Amino acid sequence: MTGKELLIVLVISLGSFMAGLDATIVNIALPSIAKAFNVSTVLASWVLNAYLIILVSLLLAAAKIGDIKGYKKVFVAGFVIFTIGSALCGVATSVDLLILFRMIQAVGGAIIAALGSVMVTSYLGEKVRGQALGLVAMFTMLGVALGPVIGGFLTSAFSWQYIFYVNIPVGILAILLGISVIPARTAVSPSSRLDTPGVILIFIALGSLIIGLNQIQTQDIGTGIEALVLSIVSWTLLYIREKRALEPLIILSVFKNRSYTVQNINILILQMGLAGVMFLMPFYLEIVKELPTGTSGALLLSLPVGNILTAPIAGKISDVIGTKKPIIIGFIIMILALFFLSTISVSSHTGEVAFYLFILGAGAGIAFAPLNSAIMGESAESERGMTSGLLRMMTNLGSTLGVTVTLLVATATLGPKMAEMAAHTLKPADLTIAFDSAFLFAMTIQIIALGLMLFVRKSGERGV
Repeated sequence: MTGKELLIVLVISLGSFMAGLDATIVNIALPSIAKAFNVSTVLASWVLNAYLIILVSLLLAAAKIGDIKGYKKVFVAGFVIFTIGSALCGVATSVDLLILFRMIQAVGGAIIAALGSVMVTSYLGEKVRGQALGLVAMFTMLGVALGPVIGGFLTSAFSWQYIFYVNIPVGILAILLGISVIPARTAVSPSSRLDTPGVILIFIALGSLIIGLNQIQTQDIGTGIEALVLSIVSWTLLYIREKRALEPLIILSVFKNRSYTVQNINILILQMGLAGVMFLMPFYLEIVKELPTGTSGALLLSLPVGNILTAPIAGKISDVIGTKKPIIIGFIIMILALFFLSTISVSSHTGEVAFYLFILGAGAGIAFAPLNSAIMGESAESERGMTSGLLRMMTNLGSTLGVTVTLLVATATLGPKMAEMAAHTLKPADLTIAFDSAFLFAMTIQIIALGLMLFVRKSGERGV
């Protein structure tokens, strides 16, 4: 790459780094946030859920707006919104305000996440495109890996507010670099129209699904059931809308390909397992094991480190032997790791827990890279932009559902006090039993994903 091309990639990578960092930096501080506002674990989870709902709902829309308005303008605007949202989160005086400001932050996060890959494709030549996309992916994983460590350090040394303040100087730097470095290009399709009804239906369908799953954990089961019914109706209307729309957000015909569909589902299932573990483990480490937040963050680093070490190798191997075998091996390793995590107790050694997390991350890395390659390989060239956005959407949807459903399983095991009492007031032994059930659930859905891989055709094993 030339110096100019490298600068463009670094600005885009900065966005990917922040998106990855913000996906994990909040998890480690959730027990501190719940304690600071004296709220239940379920309510504290909305600091994460609200962000993910907005993020997932707007990913496809953000990519489309970039096509219509121009990538530079929209990308810089995304960083402005993200930075303002981060500052507001830091000064929130109640958990309700914090959740609201996280939603504002998520609007910017969706724009940054959605436009990274397509900007690399648009601004760089074909000969350096793969190298550039590799750098962007590396920075994303680096952000995910450093999130728990940075979050744990900032929360321990200062307070949970600083996990949001850290975004401000980085955001300002990215805005200035974006304005000066990213080329101003004519919009790809300025005459196109955004499928606004589709965006609204995705938001309602996803939001009501998460609300419903959370509410049935409390005494307000009626509201939970109503929300779940609304979600089913909204998903149905979205299907009808996308089937008839002239410029749909999602091209439904791609799902006629069985391998394409199955492997998208498996991306979601894989991410559900990881997100559920990453959400619950800080509560286990900080409340059951009584570890400082900084130490907990360092231990949680084991999972993304395992992912980073195996994903590039698995990607290269899948180019030689095909994607199906590495995916199956990855899911088997994840299943074993989740089984061992389901055996942890109050007396378990923290080194043992860190090892299980590392193995889980390694298994996920072995499966994830070939899954991405297989899905992109199954899509036609004209559909790869949408497929890239859909992959990002399925990954984040898996994160959203993973947090909510694993918490639902833990609540069903422990009873209503899990939703009604602050986490730090519960008995450590009770929490451990609830978490073990959640890890067994995560193991079960990975077994389902492994079974689904049997329906994938061999022709789906070609690379990107």
